Amino acid sequence: MIHSINSDHKKFKKIEFHEGFNVILAERTDKSSQKDSRNGLGKSTMINIIHFCLGGDPKDALNNSKLENSTFTIDLDLGGKRYKISRSPGNKSQIFIDGDYSDWSIKPKTDIDTGKKFLKKDSWRSMLGELMFDLPIGLPTFHPSFGSLISYFIRKHEGFLDAFKQSSSQSVWDVQTNNAYLLDLGWKFATDLQILRKRKTDLDAFKREINSGKFAGFMGNEGKLEVEKIKLQIQADRQKEELDKFQINNQYEQIEKEANNITEIIHNNTNQNVMDKLLLNRYNISLKEERVTDIEQVSEIYQEAGIHFSEKIKKTIEEVNNFHIKIIENRKEFLNSEIRRLENDILDRTEIMEQSDKKRSELMQILNTEGALKEYTEIQKNYNNSQSELNEIKAKLDNLKNIENKDNQIKIDKQKLYQNALIDMKERTEQKNNIITAFGEFSSSLYNEFGTLLINLNVNGFEFGIDIPRSSSQGIGNMKVFCYDLTLSKMWSQKQRSPGFTIHDSMIFDGVDERQRAGALQLARTTSETEGFQYICTLNSDMIPHRDFDSDFDLQKYVVRILTDSTDDGGILGIRI
Repeated sequence: MIHSINSDHKKFKKIEFHEGFNVILAERTDKSSQKDSRNGLGKSTMINIIHFCLGGDPKDALNNSKLENSTFTIDLDLGGKRYKISRSPGNKSQIFIDGDYSDWSIKPKTDIDTGKKFLKKDSWRSMLGELMFDLPIGLPTFHPSFGSLISYFIRKHEGFLDAFKQSSSQSVWDVQTNNAYLLDLGWKFATDLQILRKRKTDLDAFKREINSGKFAGFMGNEGKLEVEKIKLQIQADRQKEELDKFQINNQYEQIEKEANNITEIIHNNTNQNVMDKLLLNRYNISLKEERVTDIEQVSEIYQEAGIHFSEKIKKTIEEVNNFHIKIIENRKEFLNSEIRRLENDILDRTEIMEQSDKKRSELMQILNTEGALKEYTEIQKNYNNSQSELNEIKAKLDNLKNIENKDNQIKIDKQKLYQNALIDMKERTEQKNNIITAFGEFSSSLYNEFGTLLINLNVNGFEFGIDIPRSSSQGIGNMKVFCYDLTLSKMWSQKQRSPGFTIHDSMIFDGVDERQRAGALQLARTTSETEGFQYICTLNSDMIPHRDFDSDFDLQKYVVRILTDSTDDGGILGIRI
């Protein structure tokens, strides 16, 4: 329980609490004007001070420069021992501790300047998690945390919107994990499920990046990779077969050079034969066209032209004709000689070409069956490159398949987790029924209707809800929160380690019918005293339903501090901010 709240600020109004039911009353007096308000008197500031001393961030008034050098102290019980916890907005990194911490898992350090013992914020909150909620020190992410758990016992304003959420921005996993822990319902299912969600989220994000092409070199498209794999496999197999059959000839390059020389000889002889055959053809044609001119025929031509030759001239023509005949004979003899020469040369070259072609065939046969080391090395290099590319593609396909396998494994793990959770939930049936019964009794005392605390389990985790008949009644939402918090308080009051208190701001009674408001205050008084926990609430004086209280209930007996708006120093801080 909390014994007191105090500050070294000279105008601060110390509040001392007692066991059971406690009320801080904000009162509007006759002296206050229409402009005065109970807002700003410090009801919420008191709650913020408690959160602040328990390691929370400074809120609202505590961020004001006027309070920067002020130190706030709460006197409370932790783990069966009494401590004074002090913290200043101007030095919020250190939480000073006065008490017996000899059995703490985390030992406070000594401040050099003051000699006082302190813990840093994270260490302090870890220690509070152990002392108040029996949380092991150093729990990893997605596990219950002191910050979330304590906010169900000291609700902030946004925590009144939903009984199962202490913040409007609270994530699904945090709601499931922390409520399951508070209700003792196998919270590890919610934690493990969130770890699976994180794995799934990371995997989906990676797959989106793959589809966007960001990891094209690392993964690739599965369809294209399969086609490329087949093509490279065929290519590599052919190269391997070629290597297996390859025979290395040490004189390969000399044989290759000789074959090339023979090929050049064949080409040269072929070209020369073509030229000679063209010339031979011309000589044969010329030989056929060569003939001797008949002198008598020439004489007849001249006679027809009317010219008569003398005997002397005729004799001369005969001599010329004989000379021409001799020339033609000589030319024929030359052509015949050249034709014979060309024919012989062509025959000789043809024979050389046939022999050369035979030799070249023999050499090519050697080259076709045996290869040079250089050629073998080149084939080996190409084969290795093909194998490397093939292995790379196989690795990419394995990566893609591995992602699919991981996706499938997450689904399998999720189903296994769910089945185990169902078994665990069945084993906790009695615990679950006790929770539902307690909530139903609290709600029925307010509305004469047995409200239902809904606790369901499915493959996506825990589902929590509240069903109270007459849910259209004004303020029913706040009373759902009230009944749920009272249920938690009753449960945790039975544990060896617990906060030992529940604190509600007056906001929880806004819009609530006077009869239900009276019933809620009386129920809080009775339950806190019966179950042995401390209940603290703040109230505005005009919210008190005097006429609806039971005759034996006197609210004034439980008022531990009255705050007023009649003067500037009437609030908890003693100053207006």
